[in-house]
Amino acid sequence: MSDPLKVSVITTTYNDCAHLKKTMEGVLGQDYDNLEYIVVDGDSKDGTKQLLKEMEEPFGGRLRWISEPDRGIYDALNKGIGLASGEIVGCCFDYFTVPDAIRKMAEAISQEGTDGVHADLVYKDGDRIVRTWRQGQGNIRLGWMPGHPTLYLRREVYEAYGLYKTDYVCAADYEFMIRILKDGKIRLSYIPETLIEMDYGGTSTSSLGAYWVSLREGHRGLLENHVRGAWFTDACRIWRLLWQFVRK
Repeated sequence: MSDPLKVSVITTTYNDCAHLKKTMEGVLGQDYDNLEYIVVDGDSKDGTKQLLKEMEEPFGGRLRWISEPDRGIYDALNKGIGLASGEIVGCCFDYFTVPDAIRKMAEAISQEGTDGVHADLVYKDGDRIVRTWRQGQGNIRLGWMPGHPTLYLRREVYEAYGLYKTDYVCAADYEFMIRILKDGKIRLSYIPETLIEMDYGGTSTSSLGAYWVSLREGHRGLLENHVRGAWFTDACRIWRLLWQFVRK
């Protein structure tokens, strides 16, 4: 049996120490040993650096972190990817729902020989589920997209397709997924389980205005990647988004 693939998990943060602590404890609770955890902090002033120093010992050499000014979340993610040494790279902004989430994703990629993996996720407001994301497999042109917080990719995908565009406010993740999935060359495994919980109210979900910016930037991403029928894709994407709230 081959050795398990090394997984690099990246968290970006800025002046959000309490949230970061819960996220880090969730990563620490994962049962996958061949894991590298990278935290990119935007030079926080709220005790984040002290927390990171305190968490070095529990992670036993598996934690790497930097704290310096950046140009936003996507610039920070790009820094994290640049630091990553794992064969698989993914992001963690909130919480894993089960202790073997990373194991399941790494094994799916390894066993199925795919370029990456995604799973289901939910958005929660406290204990209340606001939005349920069960996308399965699909076509990006029909409004389908993986849940970015569940998307773990072989590092070769980033090397071949590039990193996140830093001139997007809140939809560079969608543009990136359009870029890698539009031609059907990247194959993703799908795990039909809820592996991630997100706090509702992030960069693209904090208000109707944020949703509008996300949809507008998403349309831009379709055009920049020469996806034909961008308005049709937009309509399909909006329908899928509304259905996620209905089926919660």
